[in-house]
Amino acid sequence: MSKTVDYYLAPQSPWTYLGHQRFVQIAKAAGATVRVMPMDLGQVFPISGGLPLGKRAPQRQAYRLVELTRFSKALNLPLNLHPKFFPVAGDPAARLIIAVDMHHGTEAALALTGAVLSAVWHEERDIADATTLAALLGEHQLDASCLALSSSPEVQARYDSYTQSAIDTHVFGAPSYVIDGDMFWGQDRLDFVAQKLAS
Repeated sequence: MSKTVDYYLAPQSPWTYLGHQRFVQIAKAAGATVRVMPMDLGQVFPISGGLPLGKRAPQRQAYRLVELTRFSKALNLPLNLHPKFFPVAGDPAARLIIAVDMHHGTEAALALTGAVLSAVWHEERDIADATTLAALLGEHQLDASCLALSSSPEVQARYDSYTQSAIDTHVFGAPSYVIDGDMFWGQDRLDFVAQKLAS
């Protein structure tokens, strides 16, 4: 019997970017079902004790850059440490991922998630801009109507639901992977995710 992974993500998160393709490959290899669950970190952080990047202590901000560089090199994934469009609001892209999930299904939602993450951290594109989001849909042969759907109350309700689910599950950062009630926080825990899916 295949397992289900609740994949809590933030489309503006560099750590989600660094782990996304590996996670997709691990889940596919295990035959796992993935629930793509974008969340609003702006609501999760205050409840869980997290701070937005700009409010973190200087030593934490500095070490973040060290770790991003290390993982980017280790994973051979291109990453701009100071992308042109960051910080950036993640809500429009999060809602679009949900809309694509509703209209096209999980595989398409995962593909768009990867494209959105790469747009921020590799391609210097503004994922809060509707023109960019429309272009990403076109580049992945996804229905243009998903952009309008992303502004619907139904999508917002699902986004709110995922955010509340993250809070209720005690998620405090992105990416987080929840399997059978066990939470794994961070792309550097993907070996443990693979082990859990294989057990």
